[in-house]
Amino acid sequence: MKKIALAVSALCLSVSGVAAADDPIAVRKSIMQATAASAGLAGAMMKEELAYNPAIAKAAILTLNAGAKSYGAFFPEGSGEGDTTAAPAIWEDAAGFQAALDKYMTDTAAALDAAGKDGPADLASFQAAIGPVFSNCKSCHEKFRVQNN
Repeated sequence: MKKIALAVSALCLSVSGVAAADDPIAVRKSIMQATAASAGLAGAMMKEELAYNPAIAKAAILTLNAGAKSYGAFFPEGSGEGDTTAAPAIWEDAAGFQAALDKYMTDTAAALDAAGKDGPADLASFQAAIGPVFSNCKSCHEKFRVQNN
C-alpha cells in the first residue's frame, strides 16, 4: 500500500515539476501519463489480472479526477504544434472539446463520490463507477487525439 501511495505522490510531483517548466505540451503529457497509469491499474483490476483492492481503486479514481480537473488548462491556442498528439479539432471545435472535458470531470467526480471514503466496496461497484470514465476517455481520444498507427 505504501508503494502505491509513493507512486501516486511521485506522479503528482512530476506533473508539478513539469508545470514549473511553462511548457503546456509537456504538462499535458505528464498528466496523461499519470492518467494512463491509473487507467492501466484500474483496467487490470477490472479484468481481474490484479486482485481488487478498494484503496488502490480509490487512488486510481483520485488520480483520474485530479487529471480531469487540470488537463484542460494546458491547451492554449498555438500549442497544437510540436511533439503532441493533440488533434486540430481541439481548437477548431473548442466548445466540443470543453464539453468533452466537462463530461470527463463530471464522470470522474461521480466515480469519486461512488468510491466513498475507503474506495468502492467490491469489484462490481468499482466497475460501475469507473465504466463511464473509461467510456469518456475513449470518445475523447477518438475525436480530439491524432492516432499514431
